[in-house]
Amino acid sequence: MNTTLFLLLTIGLIALYWQSSLRARERAVQACIRACREYDVQFLDQSVQLARIRPARVTGGSLGFRRWYGFEFSTNGDDRRVGLVVMLGNRPEHMHLDLPEAPTLEIVR
Repeated sequence: MNTTLFLLLTIGLIALYWQSSLRARERAVQACIRACREYDVQFLDQSVQLARIRPARVTGGSLGFRRWYGFEFSTNGDDRRVGLVVMLGNRPEHMHLDLPEAPTLEIVR
């Protein structure tokens, strides 16, 4: 009985983590698309790659995750540059685009 309960609880926690990760990744892609449009650059591959994850306090003081996602973009179609978006929970917290003028965007809630 205890083993079954533990197994169900573990599966439930894994499912919640998976769902949270998918939601954060989807919102990171949306934030990258907006930033690339704002700076008139091309978002390449339409995807982000998880680079790092750490536990953190999210808005409201609850425990969540801070995730760092890398992505690539192009300024003229011939180059590949890197960018970084930091997600706190499901919200973008910080973004950096490797442009000559090096904009760093602080996301204000």
